[in-house]
Amino acid sequence: MQTKPIKVPTPDHPISIEPNPARVIVRLAGQVIADTRAALTLREANYPAVQYVPRKDVNMELLSRTDHATYCPYKGESSYYSIPSGKERSVNSVWTYESPYPAVAAIKDHLAFYPDRVDSIEISPAAAV
Repeated sequence: MQTKPIKVPTPDHPISIEPNPARVIVRLAGQVIADTRAALTLREANYPAVQYVPRKDVNMELLSRTDHATYCPYKGESSYYSIPSGKERSVNSVWTYESPYPAVAAIKDHLAFYPDRVDSIEISPAAAV
C-alpha cells in the first residue's frame, strides 16, 4: 500500500489563512446557501483566494453529500457535497477538509464553494466599527 505524500507550506508554496471580516454570501437558484461574517480566506501559492465558510453558517439541508473525494498533499483528504437545486452544474460544488493537516487546521469545520458552480459568492465590505 502506497502512502500519500504530506507536504508543509514553504516560501516556494506558501499557504496563509486569515479571518475575513467581510460578509460572505453564497447563492444558487434563488436560495442563500451560506451567509457568514466568519469566513476564512485561504491563499495558496498562485491559486485564487478561497473563502472557507463555517459549517454552522451553511444551510446543510440544501446540500447532498457525495462519494467524490480528492487529496491535497498540503491539506489532506477532501469530501464533497452537491447542491441539488443547481442540477448538473452544481455536482461536487462544495468541498471540505474534515481532518485537515496541522498546517491548515483552521479550515476544519469549514466548507468552500467552486465559484463557477454557484450563482454568486458575494463578498461585502465589513461594516465600520
